[in-house]
Amino acid sequence: MSDDSSGIHYSEGATTIYGPDGIAFYRATVVASGLKMYAEYHMQPSRVWTPKAMMAAAEQITGKKFRPRAYLEAAEAVRLWAVTMKAALPITTERDNNGNDRS
Repeated sequence: MSDDSSGIHYSEGATTIYGPDGIAFYRATVVASGLKMYAEYHMQPSRVWTPKAMMAAAEQITGKKFRPRAYLEAAEAVRLWAVTMKAALPITTERDNNGNDRS
């Protein structure tokens, strides 16, 4: 793999998300989940990921400005961005000796 390649690789015991676009996809997925969790349960994923920090990340990821405390709206926008990014990433799977996918 070169440094500029990105993708998702599924194998029998692990999933590897690699490259700049892969990491951006993973980050967006985590931010969307954190925003939804905060909107529904008022729980922060961690001390660092405050609602303000998550909203700033959502705005940075999507390029959109959100109303204050529009956590579900931001979570959905980031989730849609992540779905689009995942569709653009190459996905590979490990195969066994018979040519069947292991994942």
